[in-house]
Amino acid sequence: MKTKRVTVVGAGNVGATAARAFAEMNCVQEVVLLDVVEGVPQGKALDIQESASLRRFDTTVTGTNDYADTANSMVTVITAGVARKPGMSRDDLLEINAKIVSEVTKSILEYSPNTIFIVVSNPVDIMTQLVRQVSRLPKQQIMGMAGVLDTARFQTFVAEEVGCSYQDVVGMVLGGHGDQMVPLLRLCTAGGVPVRELIAPKRLQEIVTRTQKGGAEIVSYLKTGSAFFAPGVSVAEMARAVVTDSKRVMPCVAALQGEFGISGIMMGVPCVLGVEGVEKILDFELDEEERALMETSAASIRKNIEFIQDYR
Repeated sequence: MKTKRVTVVGAGNVGATAARAFAEMNCVQEVVLLDVVEGVPQGKALDIQESASLRRFDTTVTGTNDYADTANSMVTVITAGVARKPGMSRDDLLEINAKIVSEVTKSILEYSPNTIFIVVSNPVDIMTQLVRQVSRLPKQQIMGMAGVLDTARFQTFVAEEVGCSYQDVVGMVLGGHGDQMVPLLRLCTAGGVPVRELIAPKRLQEIVTRTQKGGAEIVSYLKTGSAFFAPGVSVAEMARAVVTDSKRVMPCVAALQGEFGISGIMMGVPCVLGVEGVEKILDFELDEEERALMETSAASIRKNIEFIQDYR
């Protein structure tokens, strides 16, 4: 039986792309697209709905400016906030987006007190921590989208370097979203073959750097916007894992309580996603270099936590 409702807050490029991708997955009865700007979510929802017969899905797509229309959402995706502009770091967005995300969280909880939140708004590690802080929900009900997107980018660049199908590269990117992400090179394979056997160390490091700068590279091309196709699909895949209880392993921003030797923050780690949200964190031994990179990433996140302490 289909789950009744999933809500996407923010009808910008990422939110609308996520709503469309999720509707096409045809695994819920309704996708609600909410935005504060009158007409925008309604128009985009209608546009998506009119593709249903062509894309062969039966999901109802609703656009609204009223949080009451989001009642009883099993999953709430938060994409609301200011998009990154050229020259702007994710940290620059913190003060602007914290207020927006805090208010969205409170408004959603009025109508869906047991929802599972998936946060996309940047800087995502801190915004996810903020949603947990404001909502006071159990930690498994809060997650952030970062590692799924970062991993997709990394796998894309590796596949192009190897010259193989995108589908045959398996990898995982952990840590913070941005310059402090941690691609696990020793575990990345192309058709089961370790990529370290296929790509020279210097070139592989160039791919890591490109992955870390992946969002900025797209911003530099678009000039007036940021990435939205891959982020929208990434969060839709996370939502599908939850509503279908598929137990998919995905790298997500999750609350750490000793896993990988880190506590008290939320950052990207491999998670099992199901109907309860983050049902398990897959903790395993890192090598010395990976541990050092994870600690550096964790330190960067801790540095920004003080900026959200006043939000309740």
